[in-house]
Amino acid sequence: MNLPTPAPQAADSASSSRRDFLKTGAAAVAIPAVIASIAPRAYAAGSDKLKIGLVGCGGRGSGAAREALSADPNVELVAMGDAFGENLNSSLRNLAGVDTIKSKIKVDDDHKFVGLDAYKKVIDSCDVALLCSPPGFRPVHFKYAVEAGKHIFTEKPMATDAPGVRSIMESVEVSKQKKLAICAGFCWRYDNAKRAFFEQIQNGTLGEVKAVFGTYLTSPVKPMPPANTRPEGLSNLEWMVRNWYNYTWLSGDGLVEQAVHTVDWLAWVFQDQPPVSCTAVGGRQIPQEGGNIFDHIEVNYVWANDARGFLAQRQTPGCHNENNLYVLGTKGSGQLGPRGTVINGESEWKYKGPGNNMYQTEHDEFFKSIRDGKPLNNGDRMAKSTLMGIMGRTAAYTGKQITWEMMLNSQESLVPTSFPDGWKTQVELPKMAMPGITQFA
Repeated sequence: MNLPTPAPQAADSASSSRRDFLKTGAAAVAIPAVIASIAPRAYAAGSDKLKIGLVGCGGRGSGAAREALSADPNVELVAMGDAFGENLNSSLRNLAGVDTIKSKIKVDDDHKFVGLDAYKKVIDSCDVALLCSPPGFRPVHFKYAVEAGKHIFTEKPMATDAPGVRSIMESVEVSKQKKLAICAGFCWRYDNAKRAFFEQIQNGTLGEVKAVFGTYLTSPVKPMPPANTRPEGLSNLEWMVRNWYNYTWLSGDGLVEQAVHTVDWLAWVFQDQPPVSCTAVGGRQIPQEGGNIFDHIEVNYVWANDARGFLAQRQTPGCHNENNLYVLGTKGSGQLGPRGTVINGESEWKYKGPGNNMYQTEHDEFFKSIRDGKPLNNGDRMAKSTLMGIMGRTAAYTGKQITWEMMLNSQESLVPTSFPDGWKTQVELPKMAMPGITQFA
């Protein structure tokens, strides 16, 4: 592979940048005492009711609510919020149709919140916030929930740009001070077979890992509707939020919103140490009316020991689909793929343990940690995996080599800072990135 090797100082520079950033973050986290004093109350195991609030009532949000209500015997869903009333009502009907949890649904009419500011009202009403809105909104929602002292389940990814990730990192430090439980929606981290596989890698079964190849090849997740279906008079902002997956500022692109699961696998292999740099190629193969996300991106990440991590992501109909991981080490190879969860080489290993519902397990462990007074906190790794995904997207959009230091310090802010006029707030429809023309900021 005739790929450029980063100069040695890049690793030192990136390490220095991380240290400087954490120092800056620590200073920023020296928050006012009035905020720091908002700490969560203790919940005796099984005896105190935990009130759950759902922010974002789409399919994944509804799933998270169902799993949260199944994770603990003494919980209630008390508040729901979404930008659109039809999403909220559909979610509530579906949840109420599940026999095992319907008795735990206590959402009164005055706790159904609709609009761009619905998240505040939901968070103010609960003990545990489920943050499942489009990820462009995540940093603001997460910060509000942390400052309010709530335990949080947050779907992936955590942001769509570097300023958003930096906000998440600062909020994570506050959450640690407040002893809040933070559970990230990187659900594969809670899968029995995957946990055993990565434990084998980290215990040295493959020796030193030299290369990893991950795939996320699938069909379009949420295709953009034709422009002529846009209702007359609908603002740009509402049109984009209704079709959020197709806009980078809201979804992060398919790499950041969906294939970030595979990015997280790469990070897991390297024990959540970030890469030094990456290059990428990508573009839009299938034209669409509106939207500005690519439908394919391939990334080459480089770690400090010159190990390589490759990611192939595509969302195009009629093509080969797979979601696998292949790991090459000095003592053998391993894969999450067609042959199962296996390792071959000096040591032969195959996972033969019990399966599990990873979505349910993450909520089971999340709520248990709250009850036990030993709150888990996925904050650091969830922020790193998110930024790693944004780093790959940025390399593809610009055609440039992007270092971890560059990404940590990027000033490109995609998300509007406020919506003073609600849905009528003026927001321009973004253009598609053009590698070699789009500049890094």
